Amino acid sequence: MKAMRKRPLTIALTGGLAAGKSEAMRTFARCGAWTLSLDALARRLSRKGASVWRAVVRTFGRAALRPGGGLDREALAREVFRHPRRRRLLERAAHPAILREMRRRLSRCRSRVAVVDVPLLFERGLQREFDASVLVCAPSGARLARALRRGMPRSDALARMRAQWPQRRKEAIADVVLRNDASLHDFRRAVRERFHAFRLIATSPQGDR
Repeated sequence: MKAMRKRPLTIALTGGLAAGKSEAMRTFARCGAWTLSLDALARRLSRKGASVWRAVVRTFGRAALRPGGGLDREALAREVFRHPRRRRLLERAAHPAILREMRRRLSRCRSRVAVVDVPLLFERGLQREFDASVLVCAPSGARLARALRRGMPRSDALARMRAQWPQRRKEAIADVVLRNDASLHDFRRAVRERFHAFRLIATSPQGDR
């Protein structure tokens, strides 16, 4: 008898600014996937006194803090997306703690399929941590318009888009590409179809893979 998987099928979800990752995550979760956002995890670990907070203060000093002592995440984001060297410093400070916590949570996951939203998946070579990668794509004009509707200043949105790899480069190495260029209904249906395919893989005997 062939053995079943003893750990979840791990999927890394990524995409450019305002491509539709959050909607994809919500749809995966509704389908039954265990989900984790590294942005949300980073916010949790950035609370005053937490591991990322301590690492960032060591790197940037107390100038990175708000008057109450919390990290000034908005100011940091504006700074690092305009200055690649400072962005690399922030990543070296913050990423180890975030990845440790991600691995800890994945090790405790008992679901068949685990989906993790990883903003800089390919830029940091993190796809090796997962069984498969999913890229959410949308036209750059549509992504910029969505970011502006959310209240992001145009200069900030463009700086973030320039800091990320071009979409075409990521498409070339992603295992799955989900295009978010039609209706919301169509996009959600594509995500559901992909989840069902992942669940079939996750529940198949390991000897068949």
